[in-house]
Amino acid sequence: MTVISTTPDAQARTLTVLAEFPAQPKAVWQLWADPRLLERWWGPPTWPATFREHDFTVGGEAKYHMTGPAGERSNGWWRFLTLDEPHALEFEDGFADEQGNPNPAMPTATARVDIAEIPSGTRMTITMRFGSAEDLEKMVEMGMAEGMALAVGQIDEILAAA
Repeated sequence: MTVISTTPDAQARTLTVLAEFPAQPKAVWQLWADPRLLERWWGPPTWPATFREHDFTVGGEAKYHMTGPAGERSNGWWRFLTLDEPHALEFEDGFADEQGNPNPAMPTATARVDIAEIPSGTRMTITMRFGSAEDLEKMVEMGMAEGMALAVGQIDEILAAA
């Protein structure tokens, strides 16, 4: 199993996903850099993502939607804050309207992704930091922890096919 843990921490206002892969860090980095690869794993299997924009530069943005089993759509946006290939990236993450504009009625988070080489391959740690414990709780109640685990759980198959 790729995903080792998914840990919400109300005091730190974080949700942390820890996963390990039998691949080199550069291969894991490509999972974030290439929107066609992102579409294969970002979002749970029943809610696949489609990236309409993906400007993978500092200050660049990504706009995407996930499509549910009944055809419903959930829109999201990212704004890349730092990129340190192939070790780490940070981005703002939130819900969006249909044009990809941030939805201020929903919580946003800052995501930090650490990619580290280990003897068996790569350890990836995704830490989502929320503005308040209430925002974290709202996202956990919406199923974010389970959804992230299911999403990251799809990566092994992608890396095996590379």
